[in-house]
Amino acid sequence: MYSSATTPTPTATRAALRPPTAAAGRPGPKQVPPTSRPAAPRGTEGRSTDTLVPVGRTALGLRGPEAAPPAGHRLPLARQIDGQVLRARRPGQPAGPERIDPAALQTPAVRAALAGVARICPAFTPRQVLREGSRHILVAGTIGRAPVVAKCLAPQAVRSEYFEQLVADFHHEVAVYRAFVRHRPPVRLPRLVAADHDRCVLVMERVPGRPAARERHPVNAPTPGEVRALLGAVRTLNLWRPPSDVFRPRLDYQLEIARYHSVGQLTDRDAGDLRGLLHGLGHTPLQLCHGDALLSNMLLAPSGPVLVDWEQAGWYLPGYDLAVLWSVLSGDTAARRQISQLAQSGGTMARDAFLVNLVLVLMREIRLYDVPGAGEEQRIMIRRLYDDAALARRAVRAAVGTR
Repeated sequence: MYSSATTPTPTATRAALRPPTAAAGRPGPKQVPPTSRPAAPRGTEGRSTDTLVPVGRTALGLRGPEAAPPAGHRLPLARQIDGQVLRARRPGQPAGPERIDPAALQTPAVRAALAGVARICPAFTPRQVLREGSRHILVAGTIGRAPVVAKCLAPQAVRSEYFEQLVADFHHEVAVYRAFVRHRPPVRLPRLVAADHDRCVLVMERVPGRPAARERHPVNAPTPGEVRALLGAVRTLNLWRPPSDVFRPRLDYQLEIARYHSVGQLTDRDAGDLRGLLHGLGHTPLQLCHGDALLSNMLLAPSGPVLVDWEQAGWYLPGYDLAVLWSVLSGDTAARRQISQLAQSGGTMARDAFLVNLVLVLMREIRLYDVPGAGEEQRIMIRRLYDDAALARRAVRAAVGTR
């Protein structure tokens, strides 16, 4: 639900992916990614967060006092806006998260989304537009006193070339949340409140917490303790074995290899090496993965990590979520080393599956960012992605050589 694709900035060192026989990651140049937060297509379609950075602060981070009203002026207690009561804020009283933002709620796209929400939740009271993108709209609000978040397919998505895929992903996410009602997962996630499959409307519990990162490729990595907690949550999900008919495979590996090979991102040797590893993984049990395990799709709540945005959840080769995290944590050498150790702790088969996943994830990232008109920061990130892809290719060739 909350992620965004952005462009990066360089740093001094970068973590290395260990070859199969290495004991630890090889340190190398490190890269720090972007600061903006535009949404990206599938696999990158990020979700914005429920928590917004306050504005209007002084240099010391404190909000300056507001001007007092003129003498004789009486502050109105409330005013009516489109059927909602907006209470006026007294001087010196900060605007809290429950304050209604009338301007944001009046845009045509948001009004259309709220009409869809009202059909399944008549008691929904909108409070704040968390994100109004070209693909999804997120609106925070309340039902009674319970905080919730409504997620809707944006009207602009109808004209998108990805429309059919966006609808299919939305339907899948609704099905996943409904499946989690029947089969409770061992990780924390927002509770389903209501859903309209046909109109692509989803209403969920609003979980308190802050996102582990606000960008797809974060500039500032989480602390080591937070990384351990996030990896623990992902690992717990991956080891969960729900009934096999509840979820379905989400990635055709042979098709993905052929696609990247056809556009020149994979050489003949790369494609042959990956197919060789896949052949050896033919009888390896699949693993339940989140499928879009970006830091922006993980909330750091007081009770522990909370995973959001389940559009891509399903069965994958082992280590897919770890590969996604490795690809976006280029600025954290220790985290990458820890991920590599987790990926190889399951033996040779788990290592080979992780490497196949990693190459395909990096190909996707390159295809997303290596576009005409990229700025300097984005070109730096593109070079970093190509370096990571070359490193992953070498690890795949080393793995093929040990079989």
